[in-house]
Amino acid sequence: MTDLFAPLQSLKQGHWFKLICGASFQHLPAVRNLTLAYTLAGADCIDVAADPAVIASAQAALQVARTLAREAQKRGFDYKGNSPFLMVSLNDGEDPHFRKAEFNPTKCPTDCPRPCERICPAQAIVFNSIKEDFSGVLSQKCYGCGRCIPVCPYDIIYTSSYMSTPGAIAPLVMSTGVDAVEIHTKVGRLAEFEQLWQAISPWADQLKLLAISCPDGEGMTDYLRAVYELITPLNSALIWQTDGRPMSGDIGDGTTLAAVKLGQKVLAAKLPGYVQLAGGTNSYTVAKLKAMGLLNDFRSPILDFRLEDTNPQSKIQNRSTERSRTPLEKQATRSVPQESPKSKISGVAYGSYARVLLSPILEQLENKEVSNTNVKATVRLEEDDVLLWQAVELAHSLVSQIKSQQER
Repeated sequence: MTDLFAPLQSLKQGHWFKLICGASFQHLPAVRNLTLAYTLAGADCIDVAADPAVIASAQAALQVARTLAREAQKRGFDYKGNSPFLMVSLNDGEDPHFRKAEFNPTKCPTDCPRPCERICPAQAIVFNSIKEDFSGVLSQKCYGCGRCIPVCPYDIIYTSSYMSTPGAIAPLVMSTGVDAVEIHTKVGRLAEFEQLWQAISPWADQLKLLAISCPDGEGMTDYLRAVYELITPLNSALIWQTDGRPMSGDIGDGTTLAAVKLGQKVLAAKLPGYVQLAGGTNSYTVAKLKAMGLLNDFRSPILDFRLEDTNPQSKIQNRSTERSRTPLEKQATRSVPQESPKSKISGVAYGSYARVLLSPILEQLENKEVSNTNVKATVRLEEDDVLLWQAVELAHSLVSQIKSQQER
């Protein structure tokens, strides 16, 4: 398998790891540093906001990672210089992943204990910050978890949501080197999904992967089948992302249960494609999947991908063509399986838990920036050798949980 398709190999073998930087998280230094650490730790996919500046930051980190491949191997990390897929997230309607918290800090009483500041996992709420010379919500850091809203004693925090702009999708896919797209949808939004898909579909063949993220709801499996009918035929791999309890993985071990339960529900629907957990995933997730026997076994026969075509004569021609193709051409084929024999989870995506895991190191980098009183310049992770490999070690402690499936 070539480097280009190494992530698909992970998906087929059941040890796929995705880092979710956040669909509305636009703090460029953090995106860059998270991407670098998790790439060197062996991530298969980096999911970022559909923002050109965010995408560029992630791509810069991927380039740096390739230059550090030999050093990573010397330190015992199994990173060979192959890049994970770069994914952007889009939405077809209201979704908690696509919002920001807001409030007017001048309305906060001076004696308020400020529980919002303490509970924010992204450290996006500040008061009289010397570093930012600002009070309120740092929009670039906020990723919309909403935990600050119910704890506000004065009920002055609210959220502002936004929609994907179809006109901006084509340039993102065509000119920024995006490998994959994830669409966030909900039961009952088929018309909205179709509108968004129509904007994407002319360039869908350029994608290596399409993911559909959908929370649970009445009639979910029927809705996903209808979505599948809309997107087929599809020339890329397909993931059903089960969004159990969005942006909650850092709260506690129990949050993973919703993701596992929803994963089982989607597996039972036997939809074509792969099933990947998200929403509440953390260090407990893989252990839970192993205990339940739900992780895909890499020793099972690898799926043979063929272009989907219901015409019998075309199938005969395809088989003839397949026999005449070179091994490299066969590797490069990207399409969905005729049917999905999978009955187990193929991968796990980590968002808030993965970010919070590295937050102490990222905070140290920010403090270094502040301590430089002469020139305010961002300290990049690769510029601090000690913090870099500490971050990679932490990231690897999470990535290796599912990658250890390979070593059995």
